[in-house]
Amino acid sequence: MTLLIKKQNGLVICNIGAGKGKTTAAMGTCVRAAGAGMNVYIMQFVKAKKKDDQDRRGEGEWPLSAEIDYLNEMDRVLTDYKKSGGKVNVGTIKNEQVGLGFVGILGDKKAKALHVKAAKEGLKKATHILKSGKWDVVFLDELVSALEVGVLQEADVVKLIKAKPKKVHLILTGHNKYDKVLALCDMITDMKMVQHPYYKGILAQRGIDY
Repeated sequence: MTLLIKKQNGLVICNIGAGKGKTTAAMGTCVRAAGAGMNVYIMQFVKAKKKDDQDRRGEGEWPLSAEIDYLNEMDRVLTDYKKSGGKVNVGTIKNEQVGLGFVGILGDKKAKALHVKAAKEGLKKATHILKSGKWDVVFLDELVSALEVGVLQEADVVKLIKAKPKKVHLILTGHNKYDKVLALCDMITDMKMVQHPYYKGILAQRGIDY
């Protein structure tokens, strides 16, 4: 059997399933891509809301995961270094959070319509980011989870994937499998939970889980 090698284009990658590590693996891919000189844009749906200047968060909002703090700090360092005349051989990683925190759990009391509005605005911006020509990799963290909590529809995500330029790599994460979404993916990794410390009464730990 002869393997037909196709011309390389941007991939649609989906980390899915009940196991831990979907976002972690995707973040690793983003760092690897930046190390290869690619520019990366990370957009987080649902899971986190950026804190305000007074570090205040509302119900259902969780602190940003620590890798975001690291990426933001590295972006500042590299920006200052370039301004001082230094040469940088790695790509840029930018990130933003477009959700309003968890939906309907962890004390969330926001009207569902507010979550829907935020998700739709985020999806519109994500489409613009994909088509901008500025980014080699776009990671839409928890976009599939936005389907699970009913703030977006499967058709919305399908439309976004189909709008992806050929050369851009697109990464998605979430828990549940949506056939029409997965049919458009080139790479799917199903994260299976074998054991989790939560079921031993051990809560999420800063630096390991978030």
